[in-house]
Amino acid sequence: MSGPEPRKALAAIQIVVLLVLGYAMLNVFSDSRNAEEDGTIVITDTTGEVHAFDAPPDRIVLSNTFGATAMRMLDADMSSVVGVSGDFDDEALWPELVDRPWVQFSAHSEIDFEALLDVRPDVYVVFATNGMVDTAAIRERLAPMGIDVVAFDFYKYDALREEFKQLAIMLDRMDSYEELMQEFDEIEADMAVALEGLEDSERPAVVMEHHASLTRDPVVLTGSSQWDDIIRIAGGTNVFSDLPGHTTHVDMEAILDADPEVMMFDGITFELGFNMDDPKGGCGEHFNLIQSRPGFDSMQAIEEERMLIFSGSFAGPMMIHGLPFIAEQFHPERFDEGTGAALLDSFYADHFAVDRDGTFLCKMTGE
Repeated sequence: MSGPEPRKALAAIQIVVLLVLGYAMLNVFSDSRNAEEDGTIVITDTTGEVHAFDAPPDRIVLSNTFGATAMRMLDADMSSVVGVSGDFDDEALWPELVDRPWVQFSAHSEIDFEALLDVRPDVYVVFATNGMVDTAAIRERLAPMGIDVVAFDFYKYDALREEFKQLAIMLDRMDSYEELMQEFDEIEADMAVALEGLEDSERPAVVMEHHASLTRDPVVLTGSSQWDDIIRIAGGTNVFSDLPGHTTHVDMEAILDADPEVMMFDGITFELGFNMDDPKGGCGEHFNLIQSRPGFDSMQAIEEERMLIFSGSFAGPMMIHGLPFIAEQFHPERFDEGTGAALLDSFYADHFAVDRDGTFLCKMTGE
C-alpha cells in the first residue's frame, strides 16, 4: 500500500479501532463500577476463571470432599449443597450430605448429567488442576446449562489461603475466613518456634513415593507436588525436589544413591484417615514390598525403621493443621509428645464436631 489515499484510509481505520477499544474499555470500567455498587460477588477461581454472583449461591454441587471440608472450615451453610459425589459416604463426617443425590461415583469419575440436572445446581465445585479431572471440558459442557463451574484444589500449600479467601467471598463467610487465617498463623508461628535455628544439615533427607509405586517402578513426588512444601516446612528436605513435573519415575539406583533418612509414601490409596484403620493390612504389605527391593535393606530409612505412610488427608485443606504431626516424625526432640495428635483432635472437634478416630500414620515399627 503506497500513496496518500491508502495512507489516509489506514489512518481512518486506526482511529476507528482506537475509538472502539476506548468505548469497550469504558464499558468494562462502567460494568465493574456498577457491579461494586450493586453488591455483586466477584471471585477468581484457581484456574483464573472469573465468576460473578448476585448473592451467595444456594444450590451447590460438590464433586470432592476437599471442597466440602473447606466449606466446613468456613462454617458455611451446608444446606446449600444439593448434590455430591459418592465420596461422601461417611455419616459421622458428613451427616447432612451422606443422603444427598449422587451426581457422580467419585471425584474423578464421569458426571451423571441427568442426575446433575435433576438437582438444578447454580454452582458445581470441581478440582482445578487435578490430572484426573478435565476441568475445561466440564466447564464447556455445563456453561450452556447455566451452571458455574468453580474450580479449587485445596491441596497446594502456596494456593491454600487464596482459595479459602475466594470461597469465603463467594459464600459471604469473610468473618470466618479471618478467624481461620488467624488459626493458620498461630500454627505456623508455633512451627517456626519449634524449628528455630534448624540447620540444613539437621533436616532429614526425605524420599516421598507416589501411590503409583505400588504397582510400578518408583514414582517420586517432586518440587511442584503438594507434599514438597509440607516436607520443607515440617523440617525435612525432599531429595527429588529439583526434578521436573509433579511426579516422575526414577531408577531404584537413584533412591539408593540418595540413601534417604526417611521414606514417605502418599497414603491416598491406603485405607487411612478418619474412621479408617488399614483394615486390609496394606501398610505392612507395602513396607515388606519396599524392603524386598534389591539393596534397600541397607538404606538408612529402613535400617532405622523410618518408613512412613501418611493419610492423604494431610495433603488437603487440613494440611496446616497437620504440620506439627508430620514434623514430629522428623524432629521428635523439638516437640512435646502428642502435640501433633492433639492438634488433629482439635481440628475434628472444632470443624466437624466429632472425636477424631482412625489411623492417620502407619510406621514401619507398627506403632
